[in-house]
Amino acid sequence: MSTPSRPRPRVSARVRRNRLIAAVVVAVLAIVVVVVVVVTVASGQPGEPAASTAPPSQAAETPDPRPSPGEPAPPAPVPTPTPTFDMAARSIDDPASIWVVLDKQRPLNPVDYAPDDLVVVPVAHTWEPELRQEASDAVVAMFQAASAEAGLSLASNSAYRSYPTQVDLYDSDVANLGQEEADALTARPGFSEHQSGLAIDIGAESGNCSLDECFEGTPEGQWLAANAWRFGFLLRYPADKVDITGFAFEPWHYRYIGVDLSTEMHNRGVTTLEEFFGLPAAPGY
Repeated sequence: MSTPSRPRPRVSARVRRNRLIAAVVVAVLAIVVVVVVVVTVASGQPGEPAASTAPPSQAAETPDPRPSPGEPAPPAPVPTPTPTFDMAARSIDDPASIWVVLDKQRPLNPVDYAPDDLVVVPVAHTWEPELRQEASDAVVAMFQAASAEAGLSLASNSAYRSYPTQVDLYDSDVANLGQEEADALTARPGFSEHQSGLAIDIGAESGNCSLDECFEGTPEGQWLAANAWRFGFLLRYPADKVDITGFAFEPWHYRYIGVDLSTEMHNRGVTTLEEFFGLPAAPGY
């Protein structure tokens, strides 16, 4: 006779639930392990950059230039103002000012003005030159630079001329050339820059092209045209500004105006005092 089998014990609902939870946990852990392995293998492939290991705090060190919502934008930087040239630093009317402007519409006041600080200029010369002290010092420095920088020997052909001397010179030119020609070449008494003690006619010590337009093409004339501004001098009567200055081209005539003004005019590319100070042209008396 066969022995009857025992009935299987019934599994409670709690046990079945616990077994299900355990199975799910095991499955999740298995998936996590697979993902970790795949990521590790992928990060180790040659030619591919490794994942950044920098801590989150390091990435946060770079500030975000954008303001946070609600915060005001930082103020824009204020540009540094560019210094402007003081056009009124010196008088253009006072005969004692190194900026005094003389032309056919602007005589000296008084017309027989004579500077009180004239000195003999210790340079090579045709006639012993006199200038105001500041202009004399500048001439000496300029002549020395021409020698040291370019091996050139400059000389003074004319400098200060008094009112009586200008009367004699002008009257002589009128007698020899006529009124119109004299007015184009020689200033009337009281209107001459030479009378101010600030103007000098410069030539080569050799005398080559002295007081002639050909001086422009000489090494001495070219050096002066390029460098006189560095020492406070202005080529007063340029070839292309006869209708403004009222005088024919004189590549030898230099007027002392001081380094500050000569530098400003050089930098701006302005070649006459009339244009720089906004004065009327002076083609005639």
